[in-house]
Amino acid sequence: MKIKAPVKKSGQSNKITNNNGLTARDFASGQEVRWCPGCGDYSILKQMQTILPQIGVERKDVVFISGIGCSSRFPYYMNTFGMHSIHGRATAIASGLKATRPELSVWIATGDGDALSIGGNHLAHLLRRNFDVNILLFNNEIYGLTKGQYSPTSKMDTVTKSTPYGSIDHPFNPAKFAMGADATFVARTMDRDPRHLQDMLKRAHRHKGTSFVEIYQNCNIFNDGAFFTFTEKGSKKQNALFVEHGKPMIFGQEDEWGIRLDGSTPEVVKIGEDFSADDLWVHDEKDAIKSEILIRMEAMYPEKNFPRPFGVFHTAERALYEDLLQKQVDESIARMGRGDLDALIAGNETWEIAE
Repeated sequence: MKIKAPVKKSGQSNKITNNNGLTARDFASGQEVRWCPGCGDYSILKQMQTILPQIGVERKDVVFISGIGCSSRFPYYMNTFGMHSIHGRATAIASGLKATRPELSVWIATGDGDALSIGGNHLAHLLRRNFDVNILLFNNEIYGLTKGQYSPTSKMDTVTKSTPYGSIDHPFNPAKFAMGADATFVARTMDRDPRHLQDMLKRAHRHKGTSFVEIYQNCNIFNDGAFFTFTEKGSKKQNALFVEHGKPMIFGQEDEWGIRLDGSTPEVVKIGEDFSADDLWVHDEKDAIKSEILIRMEAMYPEKNFPRPFGVFHTAERALYEDLLQKQVDESIARMGRGDLDALIAGNETWEIAE
């Protein structure tokens, strides 16, 4: 477990804010980035460093915490406070930090293996508790750091070093997992769409509560091209659906396709034939039931060839855990006074030994 503090660069004052002329370079630690050339993590790092000067948080108040995996090298490359912690436990450490320092902007960098395998239980409890932290789940559908074993998000029949005859596991849908844990912010984006990725990071920061952002990230060594259908120019518009609150669901090379709801059943329709844009499903981030349908529609109706959705799927307002905790502490002190730590540790079962 390693803890790092931001580096004061030459010519910078002690108090650094986004009004002090900071750029993305000010958030780069200067350490050699040790990801494979071409890894999607480079883009995520770049977009994170780009948006931080814009969000209005002093650099000394930004913290990145990670577990174990390729994604978890993230804190080394950020010129902020940070911790490279334990496999699957970044969520627990971030919870403790937020409980004691609620004013900090806390970001968790994790991967599909780190978060959904050994860390799955910790992730679920963080989401339901609703600390005001931001989870960035880098999903490459593979274990990259340990050299190419299948992960909890690997597709069935995926051939890897640990599944030479193809995976027989049913994969996790990370966004569905987050919805099942009653997350108050669920989104999906991709490494190869910098503008969309930046927008999702900013939205996650603005949300008051636990923000869960799944990021499709290409592992060009062990799972190259897993998401190219949704990221490449020639196929992206036909296979990726970018949803926005209050707007109809439209996709296609010429925006010729849309999705409508027949009751609670989604269907793909050709715009201008039997249906117009006014007949389409209008995305509502606040509607948890429809958000569930959106996230699951590919799995529920594989024969319908739905596009893969990206964007903010669901948002909700719920009390923050750290606020409820502080309220409970304040009420207890008001009722019983401040405690005596030494007396608490000693307890009532003490004795003296006479000579």
